[in-house]
Amino acid sequence: MQDPRRNVLVALLVATFLTALDTTVVSTATPVIVRDLGQSQYLSWIFSSYLLTTAVTTPIYGKLADLFGRKRVFLAGSAIFIIASLLCGLSGSMLQLMIYRALQGIGAGAIMPITMTILGDIFNQEERAKIMGLISMMWGVAAIVGPLVGGFFVDYISWHWIFLINIPVGIASMLLIIRYFQEKLVKRKVHIDYLGAIFFTLSVGLFLYTLLSGGEGRGVTLDASSLTMLAISIVLFIVFLSIERRAKEPMLPLSLYKSKLNLYSQATGFALSAVLIGAGAYLPMWIQSVQGHSATFAGFSLLPESIGWPIAASLGGRLLIKRGYKIVTLIGTILLVLSSIWIATITPATPEWVIPVAIFFLGMGFGFSFTAMTIAVQSSVGWQQRGVATGGLQFMRTMGQTVGVAVLGVWFNHALLTNASGAMAQGLMGVFVLMLVTAVIGFVLSLCLPKHAPQVVEGK
Repeated sequence: MQDPRRNVLVALLVATFLTALDTTVVSTATPVIVRDLGQSQYLSWIFSSYLLTTAVTTPIYGKLADLFGRKRVFLAGSAIFIIASLLCGLSGSMLQLMIYRALQGIGAGAIMPITMTILGDIFNQEERAKIMGLISMMWGVAAIVGPLVGGFFVDYISWHWIFLINIPVGIASMLLIIRYFQEKLVKRKVHIDYLGAIFFTLSVGLFLYTLLSGGEGRGVTLDASSLTMLAISIVLFIVFLSIERRAKEPMLPLSLYKSKLNLYSQATGFALSAVLIGAGAYLPMWIQSVQGHSATFAGFSLLPESIGWPIAASLGGRLLIKRGYKIVTLIGTILLVLSSIWIATITPATPEWVIPVAIFFLGMGFGFSFTAMTIAVQSSVGWQQRGVATGGLQFMRTMGQTVGVAVLGVWFNHALLTNASGAMAQGLMGVFVLMLVTAVIGFVLSLCLPKHAPQVVEGK
């Protein structure tokens, strides 16, 4: 590997670790943040505002990267993320922190999809297949280190530093990209799809706000107000699609969805991401409320997922080169179904070691399937569409998690209301069955993927 590419890879790994760490480190500090700032009614929005703005901006950044180059968009997103981190660290109220977390999400929306897009630009498919294991490893390490770092700052320094630490690390990543990442852009007249971006933001933003307004993991309340907002978001999205059909340079080229590979990769990712968020939200609840363990024990019980994911991503990348992406994707979705069956059959009498083992294989399933589909989609499009294709994948996975939280939350709340005795256990067991159904849907969708992914090799 040439030195410039190695240094670019280091910068991207640092950026990936930074955004991954930011999703895990905050949860440790929330009790202290509430104690210091009060206004606990805004607590869920520390997470939800970040998720909402990240989801909305991800596909927009993908398109901007295709129009103006990866470097500019990555640096702009990183700068927003660093400035927002400073503001989060200086927050004096929960409302301020909520607003600055939303701004932080706007920056984070650029980092992950543009990171994956740059990797698709500078490395060929064989190299990318190996590097995906490193990218996944960053998320695994962040899952382990995040709670420890958060706990250290809270106990020995201040919770403000869980945000301020992003500043030197983020600047280091930006400097490496500025110094070592060079891209040759062909000057051309571009047409920015402002109207499409506005309607996309309004429709998706309103949709996600409605789903998240009930609070993380509790599901949307199906009252008249919520149903009205959902209906309005659907109408706005229909208008957005109409705009995209006529736009000269559409924010989301509908031609991408003529490709079965892109269409079913996004659909499969949507379904599997609902399983991912279900495991993260409800297995800790089972471990604490039914098995009677501490939150720390619950957190460590989920760590095997962060170990299985990078292992499978690394193995899957190598297997993809020899056997093709669909075999690797199917191995992943089969593992997800089998581990979901195991989780769906647990009872209060189930031995405690079952969940960590099942979650390890769940992580392997995600590592195989997500890695294979990402590499295949990136290889199937040219430079001018790689950003928006990668952003679309990331967006649908975020949407899957958000919709998954809402639907599973509604199911869980209904179970709590209808089961007087043993309501918690019965409700969670019902959620795990619904997760299994979703995993099966993901497997069926993965069967629809084309056997071979087209390969596009071109200069920028």
